[in-house]
Amino acid sequence: MLTPPTAGYALQPIGLIQSDFPDKFGVPRQPGLAPSARAILTLIAPYNDPLAVRGLETFSHLWLSFLFHHTPERWTPLVRPPRLGGNAKVGVFASRSPNRPNRLGLSLVELSAIETHGGVRLHLSGCDLVSGTPILDIKPYLPWLESRPEARAGLAPTAPPCLAVSFSASAEAVLATREDGASLRQLIHEVLAQDPRPAYRQGAEARIYGVRLRDVDVRFQAREDTQRVLLEVMEIV
Repeated sequence: MLTPPTAGYALQPIGLIQSDFPDKFGVPRQPGLAPSARAILTLIAPYNDPLAVRGLETFSHLWLSFLFHHTPERWTPLVRPPRLGGNAKVGVFASRSPNRPNRLGLSLVELSAIETHGGVRLHLSGCDLVSGTPILDIKPYLPWLESRPEARAGLAPTAPPCLAVSFSASAEAVLATREDGASLRQLIHEVLAQDPRPAYRQGAEARIYGVRLRDVDVRFQAREDTQRVLLEVMEIV
């Protein structure tokens, strides 16, 4: 019989994330759902040696192992995935819930650029990581090995539906004054299209929600008719 070790394992962060997501509300539930979401991974000593990333520029995508640092240090064997409406339960190991025994996460991101002057910084896109996330490891993605189109996807067999997103005149006016207005607009669209509202939102269509993106607070509201759900950006402050 196998005997578990009597002592725990110590994990040392190798770097920290600075991203477009100051808060966890609104962060895409999976990587790649918001391709415009940018982040910078800054490696920390002693892992910020440029030798540690030699050759990494030849890869387009990376696996990041990280810690869900905003998740409480507790777990339950059953969780409520948003894909099932926030009501049905499945086992925690049959989900990607952040409420895991060791709070470990895995994210596939695109590598845009590498800086090695005055430290090591990796520029990333398509991220689903909140600012301050501790990164535990980096591995290059190998599509010939790790892409399995024939694999079964359980409770999430297809990509989530994208909702329509509109912008009020006042929101468009704010975007027009910003140097990053075009990229911020695209980011807002991608984040809201995934519907960041809680899965148990029944009857809350009239509520105004707020999500922090970059340095702004985006306030939006759902409007439903017989054909579709529309998320409207009401205000950007």
